[in-house]
Amino acid sequence: VLLAAAVCTKAGKAIVSRQFVEMTRTRIEGLLAAFPKLMNTGKQHTFVETESVRYVYQPMEKLYMVLITTKNSNILEDLETLRLFSRVIPEYCRALEESEISEHCFDLIFAFDEIVALGYRENVNLAQIRTFTEMDSHEEKVFRAVRETQEREAKAEMRRKAKELQQARRDAERHGKKAPGFGGFGSSAGGVTAMITETIIETEKPKVAPAPARPSGPSKALKLGTKGKEVDNFVDKLKSEGENIMTPVGKRSAEAAKVLAPPINMESVHMKIEEKISLTCGRDGGLQNMELHGMIMLHISDEKFARIRLHVENEDKRGVQLQTHPNVDKKLFTTESQIGLKNPEKSFPINSDVGVLKWRLQTTEESFIPLTINCWPSESGNSCDVNIEYELQEESLELNDVIITIPLPSGVGAPVIGEIDGEYRHDSRRNLLEWCLPVIDAKNKSGSLEFSIAGQPNDFFPVQVSFVSKKNYCNIQVTKVTQVDGNSPVRFSTETTFLVDKYEIL
Repeated sequence: VLLAAAVCTKAGKAIVSRQFVEMTRTRIEGLLAAFPKLMNTGKQHTFVETESVRYVYQPMEKLYMVLITTKNSNILEDLETLRLFSRVIPEYCRALEESEISEHCFDLIFAFDEIVALGYRENVNLAQIRTFTEMDSHEEKVFRAVRETQEREAKAEMRRKAKELQQARRDAERHGKKAPGFGGFGSSAGGVTAMITETIIETEKPKVAPAPARPSGPSKALKLGTKGKEVDNFVDKLKSEGENIMTPVGKRSAEAAKVLAPPINMESVHMKIEEKISLTCGRDGGLQNMELHGMIMLHISDEKFARIRLHVENEDKRGVQLQTHPNVDKKLFTTESQIGLKNPEKSFPINSDVGVLKWRLQTTEESFIPLTINCWPSESGNSCDVNIEYELQEESLELNDVIITIPLPSGVGAPVIGEIDGEYRHDSRRNLLEWCLPVIDAKNKSGSLEFSIAGQPNDFFPVQVSFVSKKNYCNIQVTKVTQVDGNSPVRFSTETTFLVDKYEIL
């Protein structure tokens, strides 16, 4: 009967040991510790006996493969078994070293169990052991193939449904119906448009302008701006302490723009003009949807400038929809492009961010895309050559801190970069290639990247883009601020940011 099989050092330290009968740890460690002392160096035997057990062993560089058997065991069979054990170890370990054996200890134990069961040798060869431990199953392969087919069909169905929804939205716009979700819940065509309305309303929620408060007491509406301010202050504090704040792709906050821009000298009347873009393109060209939301936030820190009017200049020619705050005089804005309160005797709230004007642009017109991305993967043998290029269509924009993120197949190593404009980062943990461009403007309006890696064309989508800009997309600016009484000009400061909410090439 075979009692145990072990791989040990020349000093008798057990690295891996598998007992085939009931034995305590102390007993097996004692037997292996005694083994080197029993060997006679001058003899060529590959076994040594004590009063109770027999050791059958084979040297393997700095280690020993040892079988511990009873004395009445058939030694010829034991030697045959020992040879099989010795052939199994190189199957799993590249080097016959202690660290390598420890790393693959469980693989070795599973293989040992295929050779010996309950102390008796099984009639197996090395090829059968390999098959048994791999547990290769034809049924499992069939099941996985069926599941992959079902997943592909589900994705195709999902894309088809998405196209139907998009077509329904286009038809609604073509028939002159107002796009749902901005400035009212107009009647729509069935459940499809209702779903779209819900989505748009969800994106609108954070941008609802707070109502100006009466001087007598604070209003809950004014607390919309303050929560974000507390978060911003917390982030600023972390940055001042040397913390590196990471911003996820596609969800960059206004802080990203502040890092790029020099500190703004805030006057008593300060305006934040912020725009966010959400864009989805097809990989073969064609704009599936582009939605842009903008807002002017007014912050007054001095009471004597609380009764003012903002002179707005709107040079946008793309058909943007404008909407003023309910307390703002709409007629004054329509006729004279001025933002002032309906009641001129009232004042704007002090020390609060108040949204006074917001705008929205939704389109599927390809010429409106600010930055076009063309990703072209082509298969060559077992690998893929990927060419990706960008082009700035809106030459008036200056995009900073641009990151174009390309997904990579997992488990194939790093990509081989050919030509590149700018720099790149390979994130092996998340399987991403980040193409980093500090500035894209009219002087640097196009660029390309070439790389090759093992994979298929579908592995490199969706491509995601993120950037920040100090110029807004829709050319809407505050040119002048005057007091209600006397029309005397007031000094003011402006902070403009254009951010990405979502920018994907599917």
